[in-house]
Amino acid sequence: MCLTIPGKILLVKGKKAVADFAGIKRNISADIISVRKGDYVLVYSGHAIEKISKIKAEEMLRGLRR
Repeated sequence: MCLTIPGKILLVKGKKAVADFAGIKRNISADIISVRKGDYVLVYSGHAIEKISKIKAEEMLRGLRR
C-alpha cells in the first residue's frame, strides 16, 4: 500500500519544485507532470504524480488530522 499526502507548489524551477506538505517544505521533481505555483499535487517517491483540486487536498488533510 502507498501513502501520499497532498502538497501545494510554492516554487517551480524547470523540472524541480518546492512543495508545502502541511507546513513541511520539500524539494520535489516535476518531471512526470507539469506543475505551476499554487497547484496542489500528490507526490510519490519525490515525484509529483497527479494534480488535485484545492478542495480534494483539504478533504485529504482533514482526514489525516482525525
